[in-house]
Amino acid sequence: MSPKDLAQVLSNLPTPALNAHTIGYESSEDCAVFPLENGQLLIQSVDFFTPIVDDPMTFGKIAAVNSLSDIYAMGGKPLFALNVAGFPSDELPLHVLSDILHGGNQITSNAGIAILGGHTIKDDVPKYGLVVTGIVDKDKIVRNNSAKLGDLLVLTKPLGLGIISTAIKNNKSNIKLEETAINTMLELNKKASEIMVQFGAHACTDITGYGLLGHLMEMCEGSNVTATLNFDAIPFIEGVRQLAEDGVVPGGTKKNLAFVEDRIEFSSNIAFHQQLMLADAQTSGGLLISIEPAKASDLVSDLTKNNVLCAEIIGEIQEPKMHRILVS
Repeated sequence: MSPKDLAQVLSNLPTPALNAHTIGYESSEDCAVFPLENGQLLIQSVDFFTPIVDDPMTFGKIAAVNSLSDIYAMGGKPLFALNVAGFPSDELPLHVLSDILHGGNQITSNAGIAILGGHTIKDDVPKYGLVVTGIVDKDKIVRNNSAKLGDLLVLTKPLGLGIISTAIKNNKSNIKLEETAINTMLELNKKASEIMVQFGAHACTDITGYGLLGHLMEMCEGSNVTATLNFDAIPFIEGVRQLAEDGVVPGGTKKNLAFVEDRIEFSSNIAFHQQLMLADAQTSGGLLISIEPAKASDLVSDLTKNNVLCAEIIGEIQEPKMHRILVS
């Protein structure tokens, strides 16, 4: 759902009564959080979507990586997962569903956890994802609303996955671009998460359906700060800029930009297609980490040393201004 539609739906629901250290949907956090008696926190998230690639096993892998990402964004350790699937069993052979589930299982095995069960329904369109349960120490949880003044923003995967997915659907892509996008989506955020926790990151969120601008907006509003972004420092998959200039942009990306644009100040040199690139809806994107300046360079160096896809300082956290995000 678009951020505007989801906000409207959630606004009609009562705010849950929460205990200390319990976090629900009201804070736009990446996971639900529930305190345990031993001082640790149980964290849980669910995510599923329709196929974005033709190969069933690859689809299952991407969906699983994406589902695990919210746990990693909070600095957590996944414990186990449950499958969530819809499948047109009267239209497609069952081995397709088996391949999807097998792909998910391969990824969770790589993450060091097991899939312990799940739920399936008959549906007109295949859908797949995971409920992931994890754990994190109370003093090590990394939230999306705790960015500090002066922090630098570090991004761990290049952007443009939504635009590339649209190009693939419209036969405006090429094999190299498709392979790069798939490899980006298949990259677990596990190592990036472990490193940011070691360096004491102040805040983090993963970049998924609401794009860089949407998820950064949640961080800024939750932390009551303004972020500045340097467009030239932001990594994009090669070829994305040309696709955006050619108008190959998904509808979800356009809705993302429309939802946040009144809270963003773009410099006059930022063209409309560049604004869309920043709002592009990602599938299985990277982590956006807010960290104190003294640690930022070492964080980037360690991420790079550990072969994280990218580690770029793209902006800074400042005192709150009239606009929540400034892009130059």
